[in-house]
Amino acid sequence: MSIFHNIYKGIQDACYIWRKEMTQVVKDEGVLIFFIVVPLVYPLLYSWIYNNEVVREVPVCVVDQSHSQLSRQFIRMCDASPDVHVKYYAQDLDEAKSLVSRQLVKGIYLIPSGFEDDVYGLRQGTVSVYCDMSLMLTYKAIFQTAQTVTMEMGTELKTKLGGHYTAREEAIASRPLDYDDVPIFSPSGGYGSSVLPAVLMLILQQTLVLGIGLSAGTARDENPYRNLIPVGDSRYENTVPIVMGKAMCYFMIFLVMAAWLSMAVPRLFHFPQLATWYSLWCLMLPYILACIFFGMMVSCMVKYRENVMLIVVFVSVPLLFLIGVSWPQSNIPGYWQGVSWLFPSTFGARAYIRLNSMGADLSDVMPELRILWIQALCYFAVTLCVYRFQFYMARQFAMERLKFLKHKRASKITE
Repeated sequence: MSIFHNIYKGIQDACYIWRKEMTQVVKDEGVLIFFIVVPLVYPLLYSWIYNNEVVREVPVCVVDQSHSQLSRQFIRMCDASPDVHVKYYAQDLDEAKSLVSRQLVKGIYLIPSGFEDDVYGLRQGTVSVYCDMSLMLTYKAIFQTAQTVTMEMGTELKTKLGGHYTAREEAIASRPLDYDDVPIFSPSGGYGSSVLPAVLMLILQQTLVLGIGLSAGTARDENPYRNLIPVGDSRYENTVPIVMGKAMCYFMIFLVMAAWLSMAVPRLFHFPQLATWYSLWCLMLPYILACIFFGMMVSCMVKYRENVMLIVVFVSVPLLFLIGVSWPQSNIPGYWQGVSWLFPSTFGARAYIRLNSMGADLSDVMPELRILWIQALCYFAVTLCVYRFQFYMARQFAMERLKFLKHKRASKITE
C-alpha cells in the first residue's frame, strides 16, 4: 500500500511543480520570449531573408582587351544569363579591381587580347574570372555563368569546324554524351531549401536550452541563498517529481513549437516537405525529450541568467557546421564528430532533412532515432543526478545555516 501511496504522492508533486513552472514561464518575460516569441518569429524572419533561394543579376565588370566579334559574343551571352549582369567596362585589370574594392561589382571577366586569334587558330582560348569570395553564392553565379557560356561557344565552334552534313551528326559531334541536370532534394538548387531545415531544428534546441537556463536563473534569483531547489517544501523532497514536473511543462510548450517549425514554416515558404505527420511525430518525441533533459542538465551548471545566453549563442554556429549540412560531414575531423554526438541537434537535424527533404522513411533514419532515445535516457539520468546533488547542497547549506543560528542564539543566552 505504501508503494502506491508514494507513486500517488509523486504524481501529485510532479503536477504541482508542473503548474508552478508553467506559472513562472508565463510571468518571466525573458523565458516567455525564448519559449514563444523567438520560435514563432525568428524562423519566419530567417526563411523570409532566404526566400529567393538563389542570387540573380550579380554585377560584374568586363576587361575586354580583345575587342573582337568573339569576345563581344561572350559578353552578350554572359549578360543575357539570369545570374550575371555586366554593369561596368574597365580599361585594365587595376581599374576593375578598384570597382571590386568599392563593392560596385562582385567579379571580373578578363578577356585577353589574343582571345579570338587563339580560338580560330585552333589553340585554346582563355578567359580569366576573378570573383569576390566573401559570399559563396555570388562566386557560384559568376563562375558557373562563365563556364556555361564557354561550353556553349565551344559547342558552336565544334559544329562549324566539324564539316558535318546533317543536324544529327552535328549534335552527336558537339555533344557525344548527353546528360540532364536534375537537382535532387532541392528542386530550386537554392540555399534556403538545403540549409534552413537544419537551422529550424537547431532553433528548436537552442531556444529550449535558453529558456530553461533563464528559468533556472530566475529560480536562483528568487531563492535568498541562490539555490536551485527550495528547501522546506515537502513537494521538493524527491528529484524524480521535480525533473518530471519541469519536463512536462517544457514538453507541452515545445510540442506546439515543434509542429510549427517542422510542418508550418516549410509549408509557408515552399520548402521540400515529404515527411508524413507520423514520421515527424516519431522524430520529434525523442528529439524534444533529449533537448529538454539536455537543457535541464546545462541549467544546473548556470548560476546567473546571463551566462546561459553567452554559452548557447557562442556554440550555435559551430553546431550548425557539425550537423554536416553547410559543410560535408565526411570532411569534419573525427574528434569534432565525437563532440557533435553530445548534442541532440546533430542527429535531429540529420533525420529531419532525410525525412522531409529527401523522402526517407522511418527505417532509413532508425540509427538517428535510436541515438536520440539514448541521449534522452542518458541526459534524464544525468539530470536526476545533478538535481540530486543540488538538493544535497541545498540541504547541507540549510543545515549549516541552522547550526549557525543555533550557535548564535546560544551565545546570546549565555551572555
